[in-house]
Amino acid sequence: MRFDKYKPILVFIFLLVWSCQSNRVAIENSDTTSTQTGDASTSEELENKQTVRRLETEISQYRAANQRVFDLLHTSLDLNFDYENEWVLGEAILTLKPYFFPQKTLTLDAKDFEIHNISLIEKNEQRELNFRYDTKQVTVYLPEEVTSIDTIQVKIKYTAMPNENSGTGSAAITDRKGLYFINADGQEDKPIQIWTQGETEHNSKWFPTFDTPNERATQDIKLTIKDNFRTISNGRMIASSKNSDGTRTDHWEMDLPHAPYLAAVVVGEFVEIEDSWEDIQVNYYVEEKYAEGAKTVFKNTPEMIGFFSDLLGVRYPWQKYDQVVVRDFVSGAMENTTISVFMEELNLDERAAIDSEWDGIIAHELFHQWFGNYVTNESWSNLTLNEAFANYSEYLWYDYKEGRDEADLHHVSEMEQYLAESAKKQVDLIRFYYEDPEDMFDSHSYAKGGRILHMLRNYLGDEAFFQSLKYYLTKHAFQSVEVHDLRLAFEEVTGMDLNWFFNQWFLDSGHPVLDYEVDYSQPESLLLTVAQRQDFETTPLYKLPFKVSWYSDGKREEREFILEKEWQQFAIGNESPVTDLYFDEAKVLLAEKRSYRGYEHFLRLFKNSALGVARYEALDSLSTAYSDMPEVVEVVDLALKDSFWAIREMALMNIAQNPQWLENIPDVEEKLFRIAENDPKNTVRLGAIELLGQLDGEKYSPAFLRWMNDPSYYVAGTALQGYLENENNSNREEIAVRFESTENIRVLVALADYFISEEKNEKADWFHEKLKMLTGQSLYYFIGYYGDYFTKLGDGDKGIAIDNLEGLASKHRASYVRIAAFMGLFGFIDDIGVVERVKTIYEGEEDEMVKEYMEFFLSPYLE
Repeated sequence: MRFDKYKPILVFIFLLVWSCQSNRVAIENSDTTSTQTGDASTSEELENKQTVRRLETEISQYRAANQRVFDLLHTSLDLNFDYENEWVLGEAILTLKPYFFPQKTLTLDAKDFEIHNISLIEKNEQRELNFRYDTKQVTVYLPEEVTSIDTIQVKIKYTAMPNENSGTGSAAITDRKGLYFINADGQEDKPIQIWTQGETEHNSKWFPTFDTPNERATQDIKLTIKDNFRTISNGRMIASSKNSDGTRTDHWEMDLPHAPYLAAVVVGEFVEIEDSWEDIQVNYYVEEKYAEGAKTVFKNTPEMIGFFSDLLGVRYPWQKYDQVVVRDFVSGAMENTTISVFMEELNLDERAAIDSEWDGIIAHELFHQWFGNYVTNESWSNLTLNEAFANYSEYLWYDYKEGRDEADLHHVSEMEQYLAESAKKQVDLIRFYYEDPEDMFDSHSYAKGGRILHMLRNYLGDEAFFQSLKYYLTKHAFQSVEVHDLRLAFEEVTGMDLNWFFNQWFLDSGHPVLDYEVDYSQPESLLLTVAQRQDFETTPLYKLPFKVSWYSDGKREEREFILEKEWQQFAIGNESPVTDLYFDEAKVLLAEKRSYRGYEHFLRLFKNSALGVARYEALDSLSTAYSDMPEVVEVVDLALKDSFWAIREMALMNIAQNPQWLENIPDVEEKLFRIAENDPKNTVRLGAIELLGQLDGEKYSPAFLRWMNDPSYYVAGTALQGYLENENNSNREEIAVRFESTENIRVLVALADYFISEEKNEKADWFHEKLKMLTGQSLYYFIGYYGDYFTKLGDGDKGIAIDNLEGLASKHRASYVRIAAFMGLFGFIDDIGVVERVKTIYEGEEDEMVKEYMEFFLSPYLE
């Protein structure tokens, strides 16, 4: 926290205290009765003023849903694109009517336009209208007052300049252009593309509208583009015609209403991979070189559509579903109606797609087609009604496709993400006070919201939970909703009052902090004590349904209770003695839980639990806190054969961190080799191969040679690294050269590590080439090796390396790439002028989060 941010407040407090002290001196010179009365009066008056100011501030800062002044019925757009200036040349016809009250003016969102003319269309005639424009909104003066029974059409001819005033975005969406020209002049080594990103209120950067989520309308869009380009938009293409100037006009129609922020267009050279679910088109669009990979990356989409349709009892509601991978996307993905757009990390070739781990994000965007598009939050304050469901869809899909263990591990990861954020801030899930709508895109709206739905599902049971969702979706189809609509849907279906649940979880901040203890003195009648230890000044006292479980003769027993006091005891009667009682074994509760559970407890938990997430926790605790205990090695040995891949993977990681265990695991090399050869999970094979290299790289070099040709890059890259690390392999140079043209990051880091360790001064051009070629996360990982190489070698190219890192640190779209490049420059910090260059980058950084990271590294050099 920066002190200067609060200087005005501190000055105010100082003056206030000084003023009060002065008053007190004056009063104390009077009689005692007057002094006491004056003090009380002044204090009470001051407190009342402060209360009034606070209440006035709350009223002024309240983020209400936008008032529906007009009802937008249909938007018709005719768009051309000026690539040189990166402008949109547009003509919009809006069909609309007053929502309720009569209106004499019409105000539309239209950011950074040049508006050429506006006219009213009446009986095929156009009547020019006067208007006032402030670069954000245009106010149109209608010739006469119109009422809610009148439907009007307004035509606007305009030029949109999306690059103007694009500003900074958020952690979720990095800026606000709305429409993006990628490589518009064709000078970069990437495709020419146009794509849009409308959420939150950015589509009004390229067409005039009511840019609010509680509006919805049908639309049609005509796109005139070069004939070699493909277009993708909402709904269906209803016409396509070639023009005499070598262009083509595609006409897209969206005949079902949706919110303006969900309108989208994509233009570029894409191949189309055709797929379907029942009678619904399900296509994928990628650059041609990634066509075969896309068939693997997106192959589960039709099955997802069927699964979600059946689970919700509401059939996929739109005309088609397309998925497009674009370059330089400003978010992870975006769920535009019928067309989800994804970041370029999903551009994978056929081999890289073998280890594709993108089902979560694909499910997330697909689920939005129901939660967000079919039924939409009425305001950004209610964003979690979109994002909590999309987040939870990842759990639902993993549970269905990969099994509960996979889903539970994902669930715990999301919970930890929220808890990490909660250490810095705790805000209401439904919040009506925020500086910017972009602030709502955080781990509260996403991860916390998803965990709350998981708790609600576990409390009500599957039948009630999913029947309630069906009712909610059906009742509010093509409508906007707030959190009470969701609560009332659950109450209508179940007959239960759920105010208590929604109040404490959706309408308040924080989470429970629970201390618990089990009294085992009477094994046939255990006593569980639970206490809530959160700060009750800022956090609710929770009513908290929870489950306890135990194992008897290999059978899992479970019982449910409700905590509703600060401190409460629960008697657990059982037919046979219980030595271990597990509180929230399945990790359902969104809570910090504290209890002393010793070594023996975790041993039995690992050996007894039927839940992979519990065994995972036990193994983690044992290997971290009790690594010197002999029984832990036995547990790790068992973990190598566990049915859950994540436990096998953790066991291998733990062995790597505790190599002394290798001597005590029977037939360890044989077991590791079998895993490296046959394990169904390639990340587990990776861990085994790394260990074999540590054990005896020379012995396993023939296997490494074979594995480095494995279809999986996880396996191949690890085997290559193991082979190159063994100095006794005389053909390492030959092997390295064979892989130099590979583009996959797992192979590249193996080569980079080899070139650095072997001091290959002649590889500077290779490092420059790969840095230029790589994008996204791959670029992020490579930057460290790049900087390391040029700080140690390639002196003649050091200046080029510094220039390249400076360019990435100051200009790259992705914040994490800018941070990595900025850190990379500190390897050259003693070189002439580098300190000044990193200071310039720091001063020019507009993202406050990125700037904080930069400041941390730069602080020793700041005056």
